[in-house]
Amino acid sequence: MRFRSSFMLVALTVVFSVPSLNSAHAQTPPSHEEIAAYRGLHAAAATGDLAKLRALLPQKPDLNARDGHGRTALHIGSHRDFIRELAQAGADMRVKDSSNYDVITIAAVRNDVETVKLAVSLGSDPRAITSPYDGTALIAAAHLGHAEVVRALIDAGTPLDHVNNLGWTAVMEAVVLGDGGKQHQDTLKALLDAGANARIPDRNGVTALEHAKRRGYLAMSAILER
Repeated sequence: MRFRSSFMLVALTVVFSVPSLNSAHAQTPPSHEEIAAYRGLHAAAATGDLAKLRALLPQKPDLNARDGHGRTALHIGSHRDFIRELAQAGADMRVKDSSNYDVITIAAVRNDVETVKLAVSLGSDPRAITSPYDGTALIAAAHLGHAEVVRALIDAGTPLDHVNNLGWTAVMEAVVLGDGGKQHQDTLKALLDAGANARIPDRNGVTALEHAKRRGYLAMSAILER
């Protein structure tokens, strides 16, 4: 019986740890070797070189060309002016890379609220199902305690109660994968103020409040109880 309990503890630790490690990056970032090998739009995107982008556009390049990981120039560009010009030139703002990440989710994980807002305004879908976990940008942001991004996504109409393939909502991830600190508390408040359902349990029937209590997250428990 003791062995079985120990095994279950290890198994739960693995399940809880894996998404935390993976979604902290949102995508496989280009390596130094890949960046050095980039040409054309990808090379311009990697450095945010607007002059190079503007020189390339009259040549009618494939704006949605992909690298070896399915990343387009939009996926590797973090400069907002570059993203805006690509979108205005006709780049697909809803494209996903080979790991199912889109521009919004990548920016959400980076805690780049201005790029999240820009991407939405340019046609990216805040309701999109993204990542290998079939989640959303909101779930990714909630996991990391990016409260301002969470608020921006709520304003954009992202689904509040989507359940990913781990069986977790944004509320659940803010508790289960959070640290109980102020950022995750603010994230939880934003979700609940917007009407997120805190009673949706995980696959084992455990609610976010029960998880918060088990972890000793007193402030989050109080928020959930209110």
